[in-house]
Amino acid sequence: MIEGDIQARRAGLLLHLSSLPGPGETGDMGSEARHFVDFLQVSGMSVWQMLPIGPTQFDGSPYQSSSMHAGNPRFISLEPLVEEGWLPAEALAPDSISDAEKRRLLLRAWREFQRSADPGRHDELRAFVERQPWLPEYALFRALHEEQGSCWWEWPKPLRDRDPDTLRRVRERLTQAIGYIQFEQHLFFRQWQALKAYANERGVWLFGDMPIFVAHDSAEVWTHRDMFMLDAAGHPEMVAGVPPDYFSATGQRWGNPLYRWEAMEADGFSFWEERMRTQLQLFDLVRIDHFRGFESFWAIPAEDDNAINGHWMSAPGDALFERLHQIYDPLPLVAEDLGIITPEVEALRLKYGLPGMKILQFAFSGESSNPYLPFRHERNSVVYTGTHDNDTTRGWYLSLDDGQRRYVDEYLGRSREVMPWPLIRAALASRSRLAILPMQDVLGLDSSGRMNLPGTTEGNWRWRFDWAQVEEDLALRLYQRVEMYGRLAPR
Repeated sequence: MIEGDIQARRAGLLLHLSSLPGPGETGDMGSEARHFVDFLQVSGMSVWQMLPIGPTQFDGSPYQSSSMHAGNPRFISLEPLVEEGWLPAEALAPDSISDAEKRRLLLRAWREFQRSADPGRHDELRAFVERQPWLPEYALFRALHEEQGSCWWEWPKPLRDRDPDTLRRVRERLTQAIGYIQFEQHLFFRQWQALKAYANERGVWLFGDMPIFVAHDSAEVWTHRDMFMLDAAGHPEMVAGVPPDYFSATGQRWGNPLYRWEAMEADGFSFWEERMRTQLQLFDLVRIDHFRGFESFWAIPAEDDNAINGHWMSAPGDALFERLHQIYDPLPLVAEDLGIITPEVEALRLKYGLPGMKILQFAFSGESSNPYLPFRHERNSVVYTGTHDNDTTRGWYLSLDDGQRRYVDEYLGRSREVMPWPLIRAALASRSRLAILPMQDVLGLDSSGRMNLPGTTEGNWRWRFDWAQVEEDLALRLYQRVEMYGRLAPR
């Protein structure tokens, strides 16, 4: 939970943990993450925003996770395991480590933990498992998933339908595999809390991202089938997505199963209480992706290949946020309110005082009424040059035609700075309380640095930066601008 002045003007950077440098196939929670926190601190930045950190599936999307609680084991750093004596120093020697090799090393650390860890560390692991009510079912799901090699709805019927006697025998048979997965999550949360403490001690908040929906092939859908629109065989009746919009002429078919909101409400929204509790163990502030789906959501026939034939269905967002507000006051949430936003969605956001999002790349339509223009930003909002779904600002600017570029240049005062710095200044100067800049923008990257192209499943989520790209005076330039626009947060 947040400690500090939530009303203060702040600035931060958007960089997913996977985009950090390092020897693995993805960034992790080791020394490079602390180096990035140090860079934020000297740059005057007090917020590190990242994408969802759960275990990813075949396409690597952080918005399609096999658990809404678990951490992605790819983000576990090997450095502390060497320090603990559970891995030899040579484990850190290679310049590159594949996911398969990292998995082998984590299994080796588990065996050494069992053999040599002192009783206090074993007690710590047991206490962690007891504090995480979701973990036993997630570990069972993962162990079965690895054994069966298929999605849960393709498992033998007793497993698919969670026959109690069958699951009891499975737990006994897969005790070692389940124990390893619990150990893996213990490592993740232990390293995360150490990273969070390091950041908070330096005045940096961690800003997370919570997808509204969960993946079909996830522990939660398998465990709570009554909470989702599924048929008797576990297949979705309808799936989530959004209608045609700025990003796609055919809309976006995300494929997540939809909630049975009436069942969630009847249960007092315990599903969401538990989910929020986990997120606030990890983050100081959380963005809720696709906020409009809490008022009404786009339901797509499961057999359709795109989102065109979907329709809107209502959701009990008011009742849900009233319940969460009873537990958390203020709600440490940011509403992703992009896309088709109705007066009802806006009223829901305002009722609970949630900041919305302002994207400067959307601002230059040529109309002074455009709500994304900086002078129209409300104070209780978060301004971005662009998000993980946008092109980089330099890439966006270069893609404009001559007339559009002239309009942008004129609006921004024909700055002598090269893009993206004029837009970065506009974000920092905005009335919005929090300004977030993608790392790609402060590095001045073109479209080659794009993180995601919505509506596609190939080639996304792979971008990583290198410290060689960071110019020597970049931290100073950022600090000067953060200070100039009153965004140096109180320490």
